[in-house]
Amino acid sequence: MLKRFAHRLFKQLSLVAVAAALSLTVLAPAQALTEQEQKTLKDLNTYFNAVKTMHGDFIQFGPDGSQSDGKFYMARPGKVRFYYNKPSVLDIVADGKSVSVRDRKLNTQDIWPLGQTPLRFLLSDSIDLQRDTNVTNVLVEEDLVTVTIFDKTKFNSGTLTLIFDAKDYALKQWTVTDQQGYDTSVAVYNVVSNGPTNPELFKIDYLANARQDRN
Repeated sequence: MLKRFAHRLFKQLSLVAVAAALSLTVLAPAQALTEQEQKTLKDLNTYFNAVKTMHGDFIQFGPDGSQSDGKFYMARPGKVRFYYNKPSVLDIVADGKSVSVRDRKLNTQDIWPLGQTPLRFLLSDSIDLQRDTNVTNVLVEEDLVTVTIFDKTKFNSGTLTLIFDAKDYALKQWTVTDQQGYDTSVAVYNVVSNGPTNPELFKIDYLANARQDRN
């Protein structure tokens, strides 16, 4: 079940993190946003681009109400790891080129190009929400800022909703909504920004698939 949610997260959207050639369709261009909304996006860009590493805890909510949690580690550009706590057996790694979803129990993994996953946005080296994404809505409230993005990739299209703290623009949560209206949400907390990272966390064992095929 959790593995299916992870597959949906990486196959059906295009949002977070950031980076290679975005293939977007035009719905409501950023130019249609108000001056205040555009200023908010610029402030969010400033926050994003100042954060090069990040680690903390996460909780993932599936479309059927299920819940899983774990630790995440990020190093921009291109690298992230989501290590799911038991009973989940998932381990998700992006190494700058590809994204691996590994089943620790079965010792199997699926690999996709990073540029065709939701992670490419949040992991890009330089983020510009107005230039690189199709923002369809910006909602500024007292405590939170919500940005809605429409994205289309080779896998599928859908919307990505990013929620930030209104005071310091720290990312709090994102939700991927697929074409069928199913939501997968990830909330992050206990976040430490710009701390040291271990490069070993972001390595993908590409030979594992060859061994898997032989067996």
